[in-house]
Amino acid sequence: MAFGILEDDKLEHVPGTAPLNQLGQTGPYSGIDPSLLKHDRTGKIVLVPQPSDSPNDPYNWSRMKKELFTIAYGWGCGCVGAVGPLLGAAFVPLAEEFGVPLNTFVSGVQGGTIASIAVGSLVCNSLAVKYGKRPVYLITTLGLMISCFWAAEAKSFASLVAARVVCGICMAPMEALVPASIADIWYVHERGFRTAIFNLGVLGGINLAVPIAGAIIQYGSYRIVLHGMGGAFALTLLMVFFWMPESAYVRKDALNIDTGDAAVTVEGKPNLEHLEYKDGASPNADPNNTAAAAEEPIPWTKELLPYSGYVNHVSFWNTLIRPFYLFASPMVLWATLLFTTCISWLVLISLTLSQIFSAPPYSFSVGAVGATNVASFVASLIGTIVAGPLVDGVATRMARMNRGIFEPEFRLPIMLTYLCFTATGFFAWGQSLYVRDTWPIPVIVCLGLINLGVQLGTTGVVTYVVDCHREKAGEAFAAMNFVKNLFAFGLTFYVNGWIDSQGVRGCFFTIGGITVGVTLFTVPMYIYGKKARSWVHRHKIADRL
Repeated sequence: MAFGILEDDKLEHVPGTAPLNQLGQTGPYSGIDPSLLKHDRTGKIVLVPQPSDSPNDPYNWSRMKKELFTIAYGWGCGCVGAVGPLLGAAFVPLAEEFGVPLNTFVSGVQGGTIASIAVGSLVCNSLAVKYGKRPVYLITTLGLMISCFWAAEAKSFASLVAARVVCGICMAPMEALVPASIADIWYVHERGFRTAIFNLGVLGGINLAVPIAGAIIQYGSYRIVLHGMGGAFALTLLMVFFWMPESAYVRKDALNIDTGDAAVTVEGKPNLEHLEYKDGASPNADPNNTAAAAEEPIPWTKELLPYSGYVNHVSFWNTLIRPFYLFASPMVLWATLLFTTCISWLVLISLTLSQIFSAPPYSFSVGAVGATNVASFVASLIGTIVAGPLVDGVATRMARMNRGIFEPEFRLPIMLTYLCFTATGFFAWGQSLYVRDTWPIPVIVCLGLINLGVQLGTTGVVTYVVDCHREKAGEAFAAMNFVKNLFAFGLTFYVNGWIDSQGVRGCFFTIGGITVGVTLFTVPMYIYGKKARSWVHRHKIADRL
């Protein structure tokens, strides 16, 4: 038992478990020659997953190429995060301008966007699995640019809603595919910070867009905001085109030390004939693939092609349905519960800011309502800075203390920060608005606590799922985003009425209680996580189709 994680006695090796530091003297890796495994530049950390010898393997990309990829998706996720609640600070006046009730406007403009993201997550994931991620990123980024310009020029409420629905479908890849892209190019000990960048993009975009858009809407027009957003996506399209090559790659003859049911296997081979053990059990000495080593790097000009020619010979309909099978995985089910509440509560806040702060005693202008999210962005930024050292650092340290063996459950202690900061923030937010505290208390203190906890919590959730289901990360996040967006879509129909009928304290005390309840599921997930991973592999949950 490693730090309270129950061991599994059904498999020789449980997928997700991997040697991260020096190999221990006991356990499944004790007989393997460490010289067979590739390490980072320090020579102290084992690379998980093990890269192949091909220069075209995304794990072997240069550091600069990987960082530019990260910058591109960070900016893209920020724009996608921003375009969702872009009009949130002006819902009340815009509903009057278009001549529809507030609930109708919010359900159409915001709810339509959220529901279409749910559908887009499944469709875009299926296309990405079959044809690679790059063409999906390019086409949907172009769609985002066009839909923003369309919304800016919409003359009717129906046209505005239609533009937002198209926008929502095209938003899906930057929410559902990026975690899988992170798993394609970054090693286990590097994923925490890069996942935090992904979360900062989405959450920071949500928080920073509202104050900027609110001020522009107040002194200009919402059409200016949408035109500006279209321009931002034009820049995103250039970054995706130049800095995000195809990361889908068929890896052959690389050592697999994390996803198989044996301690070490060779990808693309049914046995371990190419491995050498300390005791000399295997007569073969060299696991390296000389053909891969001699492979010529793909020219940069060829990498810029919109489509690399990658094809996965699997049915499109198969990949469309497969994400739902992953709900049978306890890890995905737990992550869906946490991920849904993490993000949906922020959506709920964005939907109610105008309702809360436009009314007495605050009586904020549209610009002032938008400015309330500055504190949320600062908190998300702080969360990003500390998330990498916490998520990656704690996991690496626990692996070192566990005889060098990494368990995905080492990602879960970070959820304690989500419980403390976010739940406390919601209780304080509800109470502060109820007693009508001066604005710095609910805006700076309460929203700051909520967003700090959400940033740390979502980073833990995303990295845990990627570590447990690296090869099915796209399907897992398609399923998670589908549920999360359907739940958020439902919120748009009743959240404003909920506050009117129950009051802000009753509403947000309920949300705080739900946050505590769902976060406590992390305890059994931590204890039984390894057994759950074994159960999923033995019953082939991820490969049912």
